[in-house]
Amino acid sequence: MRDTRFDEGRETVLGLGEVDEDQAGLVGGKGTHLGALSRIGGVRVPDGFCVTTDAFRRVVERAPEVDALLDRLAGADPDDRQAVRALSAEARRAVEEAGIPDDLAADITGAVARLGEGAAYAVRSSATAEDLPTASFAGQQDTYLNVVGPAAVLRHVSRCWASLFTERAVIYRRRNGIDDRTVRMAVVVQRMVLPDASGVLFTADPVTGNRRTATVDAGFGLGEALVSGLVNPDVFTVRDGAVVARTIAVKQRAVHALPGGGTREVEVEPRQQERPALTDAQAVELVRLGRRIEAHFGCPQDIEWCLTDDGFRIVQSRPITTLFPVPDPVPQAVERRTPSVYVSVGHQQMMTDAMKPLGWSMWQRTAMVPMHEAGGRLFVDVSPRLASPASRAALLDVMGKGDPLVRDALETVLERSEFDLPVLPDADDVEDAGHARHAGPAVPPAGGAPEPSVTEADPAVVAELVERSETSLAALERGIRTKSGPELFDFLAEAFEEHKRVLSDPLSIRAIMAGMEATWWLNEKLGEWLGEKNAADALTLSAPGNITSEMGLDLLDVADAIRPHPEVVAFLNDVQDDAHGDGFLDGLVKLPGGGVAREAIETYLRRYGMRCVAEIDITRPRWSEHPATLVPLILDNVRNFGPGAGERRFEQGRLRALRTEQDVLTRLRALPDGERKAAETKRMIDQVRAFAGYREYPKYGIVCRYFLYKQALLEEAGRLVRDGVLAEREDVFHLTFQELEDVVRSRRSDPRLIARRKEAFRSYEALTPPRVLTSDGEAVNGAYRRDDVPAGALAGLAVSAGSVEGRARVILDLADAELEEGDILVTRFTDPSWSPLFLGVTGLVTEVGGLMTHGAVIAREYGLPAVVGVDRATRLIRDGQRIRVHGTDGYVEILD
Repeated sequence: MRDTRFDEGRETVLGLGEVDEDQAGLVGGKGTHLGALSRIGGVRVPDGFCVTTDAFRRVVERAPEVDALLDRLAGADPDDRQAVRALSAEARRAVEEAGIPDDLAADITGAVARLGEGAAYAVRSSATAEDLPTASFAGQQDTYLNVVGPAAVLRHVSRCWASLFTERAVIYRRRNGIDDRTVRMAVVVQRMVLPDASGVLFTADPVTGNRRTATVDAGFGLGEALVSGLVNPDVFTVRDGAVVARTIAVKQRAVHALPGGGTREVEVEPRQQERPALTDAQAVELVRLGRRIEAHFGCPQDIEWCLTDDGFRIVQSRPITTLFPVPDPVPQAVERRTPSVYVSVGHQQMMTDAMKPLGWSMWQRTAMVPMHEAGGRLFVDVSPRLASPASRAALLDVMGKGDPLVRDALETVLERSEFDLPVLPDADDVEDAGHARHAGPAVPPAGGAPEPSVTEADPAVVAELVERSETSLAALERGIRTKSGPELFDFLAEAFEEHKRVLSDPLSIRAIMAGMEATWWLNEKLGEWLGEKNAADALTLSAPGNITSEMGLDLLDVADAIRPHPEVVAFLNDVQDDAHGDGFLDGLVKLPGGGVAREAIETYLRRYGMRCVAEIDITRPRWSEHPATLVPLILDNVRNFGPGAGERRFEQGRLRALRTEQDVLTRLRALPDGERKAAETKRMIDQVRAFAGYREYPKYGIVCRYFLYKQALLEEAGRLVRDGVLAEREDVFHLTFQELEDVVRSRRSDPRLIARRKEAFRSYEALTPPRVLTSDGEAVNGAYRRDDVPAGALAGLAVSAGSVEGRARVILDLADAELEEGDILVTRFTDPSWSPLFLGVTGLVTEVGGLMTHGAVIAREYGLPAVVGVDRATRLIRDGQRIRVHGTDGYVEILD
């Protein structure tokens, strides 16, 4: 484009050619991107200029009532749409009525004169919070097309300023955590393009996330016909320089510019309606331009374009904010020239929330397999295992047992031609299934079976393992408390090696595998011999030594200590309603019975205070740090259970398991070769009851160690704050472990890096991680391919037998749990911190989980029918609906 510059009023009007990429605060997101686009070789942008945020500031100063309105907006309930609508309308009216100062109006009309007074213009909003990597703000503010004449341009500039306060824009900012007061509005004025065709180009597939695949939407005339939904677009899919798919729509209408200004809908001639808006060659050319733009901005782009008889014009480009990020490329994958395939760690660990950098980098440091970060989540590259026939089969088998959706996603990827992986020799350096279970996805070793599991049901094995773990933990606690500064990080380097040594203890892995293998054997053989589904579920009720189920039962004992003291119960009800009630323990001692209550809670915290929701993330607040988190759970137990419920429930489960065992053995003995079958089954029942409970203990040991690491690092952070190196102690959460070590050693930090990390984390929180991700960016979640699920039911994985009907309680935050007898818990995922809640429900439904993940294990332990891996369960099931959970067959029915 012509580099038009405007000498007068440089603080209020800038030609697009004058705009630098660091001037978003002056010309907004759209203006900044258009300025950058105008300087990319081969990319043509319509001539234009920006009316800067300085001009907006001057106009708002003429309307002081806007400040008062923003104060009222900030105080309004975000759910009170009527109040937001009324206040937003008042703010818009105040801006429009303020008028444009004469000198500013002269600057704008002078800029129009230089481009052509008789020309038509597009007048477009460009807010400072717009076209961001984390929030596009697409369609939130206003654009006006085919504006003719200087007076009309001035009028529509004023309307763009006012559109900063549309109801939709205000609500969008609230949802993205952006303060109305921090946003300013610039306006872009460009020569109008009257195109033959227009549309949108996504340089990555907006649905699958695949970065190699571009999608072009195209229609006749102005793009408003597509944006408004007036017509369906032609869709071209372009991959590796060729159109690989196309859908040509019947385009009955288009939007055209009127000679005197404005636009109108027109009918497309019948013989033209099915004509493609673009040729294949034009679609490929457009994608080639898009790749150039994408390379300049460094991320996939959502690009608006127009086509005239002399080629393409680009009228907007912004990041695609909905794509899940891609892990850094792996050299081995580059050498293979095939995409890498990653499996989500979070889906194995039952924690799919975004983690802050210290959280995911600590998990990387202490994991048994290499992990790659993307979007605040961790992934394991399973490409080498997929490339080896033996390890591929083992990988798919274990993944299928844990989560059928992961297996289906991997098989979906493998079916494609671009994943025609070369056959590699089997590796011999892959950690076995036990390692991987605690470090990430449960992945079997390549090239052979795992080390034989423990087969004798000897309780001394578990006792020895617990003693080893406690001895190592005690040594860590003694050693870490005296360390600070660089010495702390030297100590932690050794501690992490000990951490991994404990985690990879061969005896521990064999004990875990013994419990899992016995479970699989019982389900398979009793299904074959007796027709029983999920037979192991009843046989593992109240298995001894399960630290996670004990945590729930012990909280019932805390309720027993509190229930007899009504003043304590009333006090805790007040604490429950106080967001800052973590000092409540000191207040307890002033009440009758308060000393007993406090001792019970503190005893519980000494054993379980290192736990919390999403506990694999070291940055999450632990129960010891925020003990008020436990208060709603304690009060639920006080209300819903009687004295001695913990011991009674455990004994009931034990007796039921014993009766089931006797019944199974009796029925087996009546079969041909029954004595042998009964003897084998008895051995496996003893094995599963000896070792099933231990499976939860290594995770408990990890979390105990993590709490000690965290306490030491936060003490170090406190010293950095006192020395002026950091602004806040929690800033360390937004640094990786290595970056924190560098800060401690250098006594210097980068506040801009921390600010960027905080912004990135906010954007990652809004993303849903896939079960499987490729290095091309494609997110694959898998599907259940079943024909045994009734119409309308939600398919999932059966993990705990039985059927139950009740009220669905859709709970996304443990702090919001409020249960009544007979409720069924529906949530995204559960980890051990949710276990106390299981005592008050009759069934469980989760979006994430597998046969051997924590929610499944504890549901079986407590005898709750459970279905996990139910896609979008928290959105498809409404809170309060009646549902029926089929824990034996793996589906959920919505009854009303």
